[in-house]
Amino acid sequence: MSMDFLYPDYTVVRDKDLCTNCQICVKQCGLGVHTYDAKTKSMRADSTKCINCQRCVAFCPTLALKIVKSDNTYKLNDNWTSSAINEVIQQAGSGGMLLSSMGNPRSYPIYWDKILINASQVTNPSIDPLREPMETRTFLGKKPSKIERDEQGRLQFDKAPPHLTLKVPILFAGMSYGAVSYNVHESLARAAEQLGTYYNTGEGGLHENLYKYGKNTIVQVASGRFGVHKAYLDAGAAIEIKIGQGAKPGIGGHLPGYKVGSEVSKTRMIPEGSDAISPAPHHDIYSIEDLRQLVYSLKEATAYTKPIIVKIAAVHNVAAIASGIARSGADIIAIDGFRAGTGAAPTRIRDNVGIPIELAVAAVDDRLREEHIRNNISLVVSGGIRNSADVLKAIALGADAVYIATPALIALGCHMCRSCQTGKCNWGITTQRPDLVARLDPDEGTRRLVNLVSAWQHEIMEMMGGMGINSIEALKGNRLMLRGIGLNQKELDILGIKHAGE
Repeated sequence: MSMDFLYPDYTVVRDKDLCTNCQICVKQCGLGVHTYDAKTKSMRADSTKCINCQRCVAFCPTLALKIVKSDNTYKLNDNWTSSAINEVIQQAGSGGMLLSSMGNPRSYPIYWDKILINASQVTNPSIDPLREPMETRTFLGKKPSKIERDEQGRLQFDKAPPHLTLKVPILFAGMSYGAVSYNVHESLARAAEQLGTYYNTGEGGLHENLYKYGKNTIVQVASGRFGVHKAYLDAGAAIEIKIGQGAKPGIGGHLPGYKVGSEVSKTRMIPEGSDAISPAPHHDIYSIEDLRQLVYSLKEATAYTKPIIVKIAAVHNVAAIASGIARSGADIIAIDGFRAGTGAAPTRIRDNVGIPIELAVAAVDDRLREEHIRNNISLVVSGGIRNSADVLKAIALGADAVYIATPALIALGCHMCRSCQTGKCNWGITTQRPDLVARLDPDEGTRRLVNLVSAWQHEIMEMMGGMGINSIEALKGNRLMLRGIGLNQKELDILGIKHAGE
């Protein structure tokens, strides 16, 4: 073997007593792991090609397959782990950057798991959500400084700033067409419509067939300006300016040419087969003043009828940046934590740049309140939201709502094999191959997304009822409902919560 040899991460194990040679695994694997040997009338597996997507396991009718982590390792060394050694070997052989997908998998602290929720007992009765009304609706956008009335004393709603109305405080985060398949976008759009919330197009434009879902769509303007034109801006309910994303703060995006087919090409307005490379900065934004110009250009272009969102990554000085954005004329700030997913990112940046969203949301909410501008802007957070408890804790820390992406992809079939950048997703999610895309049924995808968010909504109402709270508005920034466990005093101070027992 050469110096570049890397032992496979996973081993395909086949129970020959259960295997019937039906060859379903051959048809289901787009990577060529499984083959049928006609001479020996037996199945074979090439473990070097396996990425542990679990497609073959899920579809094996006799449960004859399983994928196991390889037990072949280097000599134990706590500093030089097997993955660290393999990365050096890869770079010595290729001379290139390491690429990864999905979110940061490292064992950094997960603050959601160190925050506990309060419950009512005796003196403050709990609320039964099955018998009493619970309000999960929320509104995103600038809050008016005062209520306007006409000469007869009637409220003047037409003078209120534009806003988004969500029946549940959960939106689908931006995942661009090209990075994910058309069927993913259709599933997200249809689910958003049924749930009374919104889905974000990401930076790849909006396919013409999905314009009909515009009232539940947030269109994105990123540094590459892919697919941005007047009809696109008019189609959405809101416009998001993407400055950064949690998985790769400070750099742009790169959609490889093999993912740019005819439909992606037309939607993004780039040549078919060409790489779509987004610059690291917006070349017309180098200050808050420049950002303000783009915010108001988009407001002018859409007759001041749509709220403008500015999305940034959670970085070390995020509170100061958010303060500037709140003064730029934007209506909503979206903050993406360092556990956010992505279709492809340099491994070193994904695993080492940015801060946890739990700390970021608390710091930003504090800063905006201290400067008396919290009502000027709404706050949406993302990057590490895994379940309904995380949603509730994020809102109690100061968010108005949350974006989710990875949970949505898991609902659509993603098994977190972290190989999105290959374009060979066997579940039809991060691929443009027609045979693979067809595996994701938009009808079933929509149903599963609606089920997921509806289940979370029920759980949120149950937890709120237990806290003695009957509306999301009463939960926002209500950190008295939270306690920390296993956190040091500095962490508690940043989060703005007390330790359990206090």
